[in-house]
Amino acid sequence: MSASMPSAAQAVLIEDVARVVEGVPGVAFLKPGLAARLRSALGRAGAGTGGPSTAGVRLTPGPHAAAGWHVDVQVVVVRQARAVEVARAVRRAVEQDLAVRFPGRPGSRVTVTITGQV
Repeated sequence: MSASMPSAAQAVLIEDVARVVEGVPGVAFLKPGLAARLRSALGRAGAGTGGPSTAGVRLTPGPHAAAGWHVDVQVVVVRQARAVEVARAVRRAVEQDLAVRFPGRPGSRVTVTITGQV
């Protein structure tokens, strides 16, 4: 069960990565999770916690303590932006953010998937 549930520190890191991703030009939003979809289907206002949606970010540590992070990011981009450029910018931004946070750790593997355009 601990493999599927992130620790408190990891949850904070996921939120920080989500903020970095949402700040990249061309990103409309992170892929919404099930809770956001149900909330919109039920017609309720999205009175969340005020933090970014983290459903589009998965973060797992590497295979051993000295390895970097494995980050999977799923985003929706604005239609006017070139998806490949946005994906590259997201990957660079996340890699740079993690390199600053963990200077002694090897580089992280970041995968960006464009799930749609709006």
